[in-house]
Amino acid sequence: MKLFTLKNTVIGSILGSFLLFGAIGSANAQSYNDEYRQWQEAQRRAQEEYRNYQRTGSRDDYRDWQRAQARAQQEYMDYQRAQRSGYNSNYGYNRSGDSRYYRVYRNGSYYQTDYRGAELLRQAVNNGYRQGYQQGQVDARYGRNGSYYGNNVYRSGNYGYQSYVDRNQYQYYFQQGFQRGYEDGFNNQYRYGYRSNNGLNILGNILNGILNLSQQ
Repeated sequence: MKLFTLKNTVIGSILGSFLLFGAIGSANAQSYNDEYRQWQEAQRRAQEEYRNYQRTGSRDDYRDWQRAQARAQQEYMDYQRAQRSGYNSNYGYNRSGDSRYYRVYRNGSYYQTDYRGAELLRQAVNNGYRQGYQQGQVDARYGRNGSYYGNNVYRSGNYGYQSYVDRNQYQYYFQQGFQRGYEDGFNNQYRYGYRSNNGLNILGNILNGILNLSQQ
């Protein structure tokens, strides 16, 4: 009888632990998703305000754009904190056992990747944008012709590469970000991205348009 009671106690404790950590993981996932959606919405709003300012050139619209940019930056920081929280969780949504998969559309074909692969492809676009912006600024400063095709960083496309994803895939998305970053840097503008305390980042809607990810 004592042995039976002990077994029940142990099993109950194990099941309770799974339920607890599962709840924590679900909460982390929900927090991450909520923060991501809020960041995307703030990005969309900032881009709308920027277009208004470009159209009118008024000081009021400029101030509205700056406020929207500040809001987008804050939302991005909140999203980053939620993302780091997920990465640090032992039972979070981004462990290798994560069941979420994504379908990526590129040049008329689809392929599948998991959460980690999707994050690395997002990083590829952002890495490309940052490197492109810097290279564009340098070329503008020295009066070069404004073409990124011959740039060694663009051609290699492997800055920040990690072998978890296919090199050709990483290169493609890095170059997509680089093209847009180069245009912004060369023309001293933020058409495709924005600057925050964390550095340069590509706009969320541009990122989504490039990756064309769909969750399965």
